[in-house]
Amino acid sequence: MATVRLEHVTKVFEGGVTAVHDANLEIGDREFMVLVGPSGCGKSTLLRMISGLEEVTRGTVYIDGRAVNDVPPKDRDIAMVFQNYALYPHMTVYNNMAFGLKLRKYPKVEIKRRVMEAADILGLENYLERKPKALSGGQRQRVAVGRAIVRKPKAFLFDEPLSNLDAKMRVQMRAEITKLHQQLQSTMIYVTHDQIEAMTMGDRIVVMKDGLIQQVDRPLDLYNRPANRFVAGFIGSPPMNFFAGTVRRGAAGLMFDAGAFQVAVAADAADRLAGHEGQPVVLGVRPEDVDERDSASNAAPDRVLSARVEIIEQMGAEIYLHARAGEHNLTARVAASCRRQVGEQVDMVLDMDRAHYFCGEDGKSLLRGD
Repeated sequence: MATVRLEHVTKVFEGGVTAVHDANLEIGDREFMVLVGPSGCGKSTLLRMISGLEEVTRGTVYIDGRAVNDVPPKDRDIAMVFQNYALYPHMTVYNNMAFGLKLRKYPKVEIKRRVMEAADILGLENYLERKPKALSGGQRQRVAVGRAIVRKPKAFLFDEPLSNLDAKMRVQMRAEITKLHQQLQSTMIYVTHDQIEAMTMGDRIVVMKDGLIQQVDRPLDLYNRPANRFVAGFIGSPPMNFFAGTVRRGAAGLMFDAGAFQVAVAADAADRLAGHEGQPVVLGVRPEDVDERDSASNAAPDRVLSARVEIIEQMGAEIYLHARAGEHNLTARVAASCRRQVGEQVDMVLDMDRAHYFCGEDGKSLLRGD
């Protein structure tokens, strides 16, 4: 097993394009770390620098305390699982998994032992004599993982391994890779653009944007305490609602004024926002913290806004209401029993105790103490 550490790692491609800028990151022994962000954010480039497939422009990559900038990929004792599986089409499953060990001149007995052990872990015992074209996408992905397992590397690197699978198979493979991590107790670094994969799989998550690390945290801390507006909007499905406005003092305390509506700032947030009165502020409220106001509701009037329903998404167990309040769009995640209609004017209740506030200029969270 291994620790991986990045110190001020930067990657600049020809033409002066900076793909990764001054990345500092420490990945613990046996940790499952997920790199997540939109396409082009630099996550795969960062992974490839760890593996040695990309040269580091500036900074240092350490694996188990050893600087590896000048160490070729084959000598870093890591195994990489690619998005396109990279299987040899003319070889059987057994030979695909054994190939790397054969190149390293392992004894045949040891090769067979390792391949059979990996096949047992991945449920591939009945497919060892098949070739890749006779396998499903999920089975091919398991073969690619098995080829990595047999090497018993210090760390596993996964580069969007589930992108080519259908939705049902992705859910299944997410669970299998998570279970595999628990069995092997290995250091794993996993790249994905899917925030649901990141939230369900990672011990910690690195959120990236435009080559910069935005936040490194545990999944629930990312969800509950985002460092900035980008992280808040990227983590969570459907995405967080944002309302631009200002904070002002009213008769009953601090109010957030969005123009089309005004809502009360919760007491816990009031102290941190007191110094931002009159300045541009963005209120963030997750769809699960927005509900329709029915006749039985006793919600305080200063937490209610009126909105017109524009789209209704039936999700089965719940409903997404997409509405508009003045110039602001709003998504609410409500119970499946909701019977609202498109075009209807609805009072929506915001759970202001769970609201987030961001600087209107740089997007940083105004509620975090760090």
